[in-house]
Amino acid sequence: MKRVNPANEKGTWPGCAGGAAGAGPAFAAGGGQPHEQALGGHCFTSRSTSLKVLIEDFANGIRALAPSRFPYRRFALALALGGLGGWLFVQARLPLPWMLGSMVFCTAAALIKLPVAAPPVIRPPMTAVIGVMLGASFKPDVVAQLPNWLPTLAGLVLFMVACGLCCVGYFRRVAGFDPVTAFFSGMPGGLVEMVTVGEEKGGDARIIALIHSARILLVVMTLPFIVQWIGGVSLGGGRVAGPSFAQTPLGSELWLIGCGIFGVMAGHWLKLPAKYLLGPMLMSAIVHVTGLSAAVPPAEIVNAAQLVLGVTIGCRFVGTAPSIILRVLLLSVGSTVILLALTLSFAWLVALVSVHGHVPLILAYSPGGLAEMSLIALALHTEVAFVAAHHIIRVFLVMVSAGPIFGLIGRRREKTAPAE
Repeated sequence: MKRVNPANEKGTWPGCAGGAAGAGPAFAAGGGQPHEQALGGHCFTSRSTSLKVLIEDFANGIRALAPSRFPYRRFALALALGGLGGWLFVQARLPLPWMLGSMVFCTAAALIKLPVAAPPVIRPPMTAVIGVMLGASFKPDVVAQLPNWLPTLAGLVLFMVACGLCCVGYFRRVAGFDPVTAFFSGMPGGLVEMVTVGEEKGGDARIIALIHSARILLVVMTLPFIVQWIGGVSLGGGRVAGPSFAQTPLGSELWLIGCGIFGVMAGHWLKLPAKYLLGPMLMSAIVHVTGLSAAVPPAEIVNAAQLVLGVTIGCRFVGTAPSIILRVLLLSVGSTVILLALTLSFAWLVALVSVHGHVPLILAYSPGGLAEMSLIALALHTEVAFVAAHHIIRVFLVMVSAGPIFGLIGRRREKTAPAE
């Protein structure tokens, strides 16, 4: 089968930085989703646990905001387009309007080569906000619910195996990718993890990144409508995501801010691979599970998180030739249909043997990102802890198993090659 290598075509690396050129490691440092990037990569360059390095990270972020380095006009245009898209989606009462509207408009802007950008420096603060939001959904009774997760976690493992087999086969036989690119494009793991390991194994890093970016884009665009149809729930613009700023006591706001700041510090000291997400999420979860606070993020923060998340997803395609984007999106439609069909099938089957309903299971198994799926669960006020935990486990399992599994397959092929 002929290897497909769109990297030979024109277009810069599809990072969230809005067209910054580079290769796999550069993308890992600067591109990707806040959630899936953090679970396998590192925000900025710190690996040390010293307070000095944490301060250096903060200083680097401040320096990145200098007018000579930060594309304020391009980012402002991206936010304006995203805000317009979100507002129009609110008026049309479409699901998750601020995330979907901004994502659609910024993706369209990338296709027609408008000067938009979502610089990497905006992601750590927003990732921390999302972490606090997710942790606030962990209630005191969540510990008692953990035994109920055993059947769903077992189903998750089987679901991941089915997704890998079907999607790798699809990209190998239908898309015509080489074995390495097909394997890491089809694995249901984090974007940066698959790009980094896939490139190390000799795959086409650009196409792997684009395939996973398109997967997240298409799933986020379609899943809310599926959930709305199956669950009979509304995710439209009129749905209130939480109390407003005016309704949130100052003490509650201080708890949330403290969870974000001290969560990042704790994540750094604990050497968490996702300190900007898992640190604040862990701190917020501890505060809420122990009953120290019942504060939830104001609706304005939830909407802002959706807006910025949609902008970063759309701007990921900036700098890539429109022909490549359209080609990858077309290929990803087929894989997304496979993934969503498996999601619905496993959610229906696991619901028969668990206490969880179809909607939380669909969100927990869906091949989208942690932040996006958790935001949908947050908008639904339904089992965010359950959904977030399953996505964290999914990304972690793929991260630690994809490389060894591929190596095992390669060794078996080498042993059988002479006989063929």
